[in-house]
Amino acid sequence: MSGTKYVDSEGFLYAAPVREQGNIYKPNNKMMADELSEKAVHDVHTKEIDLVNRDPKHLNDDVVKIDFEDVIAEPEGTHSFDGIWKASFTTFTVTKYWFYRLLSAIFGIPMALIWGIYFAILSFLHIWAVVPCIRSYLIEIQCISRVYSICIHTFCDPLFEAIGKVFSSIRATVRKEI
Repeated sequence: MSGTKYVDSEGFLYAAPVREQGNIYKPNNKMMADELSEKAVHDVHTKEIDLVNRDPKHLNDDVVKIDFEDVIAEPEGTHSFDGIWKASFTTFTVTKYWFYRLLSAIFGIPMALIWGIYFAILSFLHIWAVVPCIRSYLIEIQCISRVYSICIHTFCDPLFEAIGKVFSSIRATVRKEI
């Protein structure tokens, strides 16, 4: 055992006892330190967000990824002046870009608040109402299924056995005549 040295009231020098693995906050061995760092709680409220790839799960790949060519197209033989086409492209692209930013600046935080409240309520209801109701239903239906099973075995099994014995004496033969 190793550790810090302490002096007691009589002047004797003692080594402070240290567990072989250390404590849970300051492990002595590297293996335990690595294990604890792997188990470290990842706080979702302070995690780093990716400012470059803002759709890592590709939720909006085919829905709102709209470019100029997806909206406005001139078929062969019907072309406007090149300058008009370039100005239209620039106008569309810049307007879409800045208007989205303006709407995000005005409504982004309130909408995030609304959606946060909505999903908090949804999670709360799922955890505290839906799952307990389903579990309760499954427990209650298990009791009912036992009673149902007893009724089926009591009334239907003898009936089906009797019908089976009646039809067991019937012999059928198949002949093929040529």
